Amino acid sequence: MAILIEKQAKRDAKTEKQARREQDDNIQGERCDDSPRKVEFCMECGAFNVVSAKKLPKDVDVKAVFACNELDLKEVKVYGFDYDYTLACYKPSMDYLLYNLGRQILIEQYKYPKPIGDLQYKPGFAIRGLHYDIQKGVLLKLDSFLQIQLGTVYRGLTSLSNEEVLNLYKNRIIPIAAVEYRHDTDHDGHSKMVQLADLFSVPEMCLLCNVTDYFERNHIDYHPEILFRDVKNSVRFSHPVMHKIVEQNVSEYIKYNPDLGRFFQRLVEADKKLFLVTNSPYRFVNIGMQMLIGKNWKDYFDVIIVQARKPKFFTDKSRPIRLFDEKSGTHVWDRVVKLEKGTIYYEGTVKQLQDMTNWRGHQVLYFGDHPYSDLADVTLEHGWRTGAIINELTHEIDTLNRTDFKRNANWLQMLTGLIEEHQDCEDVDERQVFTKWMQERDFLRNEIKYIFNEQFGSVFRTYHNPTYFSRRLFRFADIYTSNITNLLNYSVNHTFYPRRGVMPHEYISYFV
Repeated sequence: MAILIEKQAKRDAKTEKQARREQDDNIQGERCDDSPRKVEFCMECGAFNVVSAKKLPKDVDVKAVFACNELDLKEVKVYGFDYDYTLACYKPSMDYLLYNLGRQILIEQYKYPKPIGDLQYKPGFAIRGLHYDIQKGVLLKLDSFLQIQLGTVYRGLTSLSNEEVLNLYKNRIIPIAAVEYRHDTDHDGHSKMVQLADLFSVPEMCLLCNVTDYFERNHIDYHPEILFRDVKNSVRFSHPVMHKIVEQNVSEYIKYNPDLGRFFQRLVEADKKLFLVTNSPYRFVNIGMQMLIGKNWKDYFDVIIVQARKPKFFTDKSRPIRLFDEKSGTHVWDRVVKLEKGTIYYEGTVKQLQDMTNWRGHQVLYFGDHPYSDLADVTLEHGWRTGAIINELTHEIDTLNRTDFKRNANWLQMLTGLIEEHQDCEDVDERQVFTKWMQERDFLRNEIKYIFNEQFGSVFRTYHNPTYFSRRLFRFADIYTSNITNLLNYSVNHTFYPRRGVMPHEYISYFV
């Protein structure tokens, strides 16, 4: 063991000397002396404790805009927006409302047991981006390689052990046909997986798990797919009722954003065109936008389309745009041959929008919160630039900035490097120490997971890989941020540059 300590100390000393030589001479006061890094061996945990720790990373700006692909705003002439969770960000009261309404419909319309009415919403239980296996009846988290993250598989409110997961799936990797087959049909006998990719699905997941838990505890036989369909439909059917409740007390459910009007005004002054395409009904959108901006909110937009029925709006080829009469609250039969400012439209297709406005390709930047129904088709099929509004990013970045997270992440990275380097040792004593290192690594990985969310961890990462949600987000979004008005921190001519990604073969270092 002493040999391992001595070798590691020498490596650390050499690495640190080299790093110091590369630093600017102006930061002499921050340099250490040339003595080797002090390394102690902890007999209790069996791992190296680095006493003179590496500097912790700087905090991430919670209001920053992050680039997945290079985006030059000078090329953007048209800005498009979704409404829900893009322009209008909802308070936690919305989750409770949708959960309670869905639970009520399950009992009244689907005749579920009345004691289900006592099942309360559990804030913080689920996160966006999880998959639900509608044949096996479990909620789980996948990484970008379609691997199941062990410790994040739940039947109801009960976490399945690693052994139970492997018995259930026989493999940690889910077949791609079960995950990415877009029409949600059985494919060669594989399990059906449904990803819950928007924030409206969070209370739906909680209701699903609560009811599953109730059935399991009371030994009530149920079919997981039927339960999933019933819960999904109950939450979906509750939306019209939710709209009416929110309209009566909009400030109870929508977060006020004082910068939204200023953001739109700056775009208009820069001679940008603005449009809104949302699945929500006009009355609901109108009341929300009046609260956020004022009664003149429509003056900012060149085109407004409600009840668009995305993603069909982006995929259908023939579905006419229709006029909407604000006074009567119904559609008008007139044929739409051009789009006029100040007029409300609904349904239609993106093809008609492009043909009538000539807004095409990279000159259009569209913002939404859903990687699939908002962003995927417009970037893959129509060449639009895209921006994702990910509200949870605020919590994720606040967590990344915590000192305990930074220390655990630094130590985990160094410990993993030690494990990788010494995994082939054969000495009995060294193997005992190595086993303790592995145990500490597992402990650290779980600590880092719990700090984001006790059940499922980070929206963006599994233990060491990006999540499946991250993979799709980075593929379909050119930029992403936590709030649309974060763009006020950048000029309308700003270019967003993605960071140069480090490939596995490029650097040999514990810290990059």
